[in-house]
Amino acid sequence: QAADSKREQFRQYLEKSGVLDMLTKVLVALYEEPEKPDSALDFLKRHLGASAPENPEIEALRLEVAEMKEKYEAVLEENTKLKNKV
Repeated sequence: QAADSKREQFRQYLEKSGVLDMLTKVLVALYEEPEKPDSALDFLKRHLGASAPENPEIEALRLEVAEMKEKYEAVLEENTKLKNKV
């Protein structure tokens, strides 16, 4: 009975802290995913990590990476055009 009491206290703690709700949402998202990922664990990690507050530095780096990808694509396109001229 003591183990049941501890288990119930822990369940209530998880419920109050929002852990059960978050896990349920992520598991439902995985269930509703039309194409199941190869690794369900990676899916959970990615979706649970995505809900964490963003570090401003990480967001700035993401923007920088997106800009660099655009520049890279433009350079590739220009390179192709120049090759075709030659």
